[in-house]
Amino acid sequence: MTRQLFGTDGIRGTANRGNMTAEVALKVGMAAALQFRNGNHRHRVVIGKDTRLSGYMLEPALTSGFVSMGMDVILVGPMPTPAIAMLTRSLRADLGVMISASHNPFEDNGIKLFGPDGYKLSDAVEAKIEKNVASDLSDRLIAPSKLGRARRLDDAAGRYTEFVKRTFPRGRNLDGLKIVIDCANGAAYKVAPEVLWELGAEVIAVGTVPDGMNINKGCGSTDTDYMQSQVVSHGADIGIALDGDADRLLVCDEKGAMVDGDQIMALIAKNGLDQDSLKGGGIVATVMSNLGLEHYLTTIGLHLARTQVGDRYVVEHMRAQGYNIGGEQSGHIVLGDHSTTGDGLVAALQVLAVVTASGRPASEVTRLFEPLPQLLKNVSFSSGQPLDDKNVQIAIKQGEARLVKSGRILIRKSGTEPLIRVMAEGDDEVLIASVVNDIADAVALAAK
Repeated sequence: MTRQLFGTDGIRGTANRGNMTAEVALKVGMAAALQFRNGNHRHRVVIGKDTRLSGYMLEPALTSGFVSMGMDVILVGPMPTPAIAMLTRSLRADLGVMISASHNPFEDNGIKLFGPDGYKLSDAVEAKIEKNVASDLSDRLIAPSKLGRARRLDDAAGRYTEFVKRTFPRGRNLDGLKIVIDCANGAAYKVAPEVLWELGAEVIAVGTVPDGMNINKGCGSTDTDYMQSQVVSHGADIGIALDGDADRLLVCDEKGAMVDGDQIMALIAKNGLDQDSLKGGGIVATVMSNLGLEHYLTTIGLHLARTQVGDRYVVEHMRAQGYNIGGEQSGHIVLGDHSTTGDGLVAALQVLAVVTASGRPASEVTRLFEPLPQLLKNVSFSSGQPLDDKNVQIAIKQGEARLVKSGRILIRKSGTEPLIRVMAEGDDEVLIASVVNDIADAVALAAK
């Protein structure tokens, strides 16, 4: 069955258009309820959202779908995606739902689903839900006396805050540390500054005034310039930038220099190795991670397992092979001893734990390897399969021949946006740029 709804991270699209309408959300709620309504107990689903305007449309539509199928709904309002995963398990819910388009602009929105174990759903389960969405569900509606109910959970933020704080080393604090935290005007705009302040830090919080349309706009992990400038101007020790649903982060040091997800994974892995807490003999990352990370891990006796792009696939490999650290270059960091999905705040605390324990500036601690030159270009397309174009295939083969064994090329269609991502890395920065530009130009012509 060809997937029409689900991508690499749930369902995503432009709000009030296509697959992201109230009608579709209603059907998704109904279809997901059918999939997870098993047994005679009172079924419940946790629904959270970020700060997008369209959340006001999708939240009640999903709620109606679940209620119509006999599931009770627990509404927690704006909360990070990892909080929904945690609350789904904590509240013994049958399902968790996060309404968010993560790092995308406010015009987009999405629906992410978590099973009762707090993990994102497999491709097979998503396919079953998608099949139900496409079917006539009118004869599956519950009897009037068995309709579900909806209520709000007032202490959801407090529960998550305490959970995150418990992941910081016992007996340690952030006293004396000045931190800039950029919440992207998104889901963590309340809880993130609170966690850092309660642990003792001096907090400069930015991106904490959401208006429904400014999520990820000029702020957060997709636009770090303001966060970097605030670190320098305030003389802060470190900067942390979250994305719209706070399941990813990027860091900058006291000089304002950026630290990406690959460096963060290296730092946490090395600390895990030193503390004898690393499992699996290495970490899991995606095909996008820099070769420099792989080379560094080899020098300290660890290996890098790669998966396709998407933190869901990273988690699946971690669970199957017994790893407890994984993630993506973009800043999704999955720490299996604490969370079932990427958690920007939890990962940030692990970075802060290493920095505070070292007694040295972040600039001396957070860079463990020199990345190989890497260039990524995104090419927009509206329809069709531009990667199948003959000229695109020729450009790819020519690029591979030019790099030979001195680098690699990765071209893929985004699972969350209408983009073709063209990436190459290797020893020669000028050659890498030339190869990427040639392939991107060919894709752009094919996409017209």
